[in-house]
Amino acid sequence: MKSCLVVDDSKVVRMVARKILEELDFKVSEAADGQLALQACLASMPEVILLDWNMPVMNGIEFLRALRASKGGDAPKVVFCTTENDMAHIQEAIGAGANEYIMKPFDSDIIQSKLSQIGIF
Repeated sequence: MKSCLVVDDSKVVRMVARKILEELDFKVSEAADGQLALQACLASMPEVILLDWNMPVMNGIEFLRALRASKGGDAPKVVFCTTENDMAHIQEAIGAGANEYIMKPFDSDIIQSKLSQIGIF
């Protein structure tokens, strides 16, 4: 079973993402901000990370840069899932090491399609 860490400060978004990912046979864990996500990754690196941009404590881009600089942090596939949809944000995310980018709101088909594009299925 593949593992996915859902990182979002919205409990509702985490709940929706968890439901979709569990239906796709993922073992899902959650973090409410980038700092908690980084701690979770250092303890047990997931195969996939669904990542929000705007969060308190440590935002998504700060988390991604810290993740990619950490031991084993190059391994997870990272999919940004955010309302930030301008080209500058997308280019910054990809430049920092994101594998794909999803706009909120999302559904099961979108998540499955993006995960397929990055080789998870």
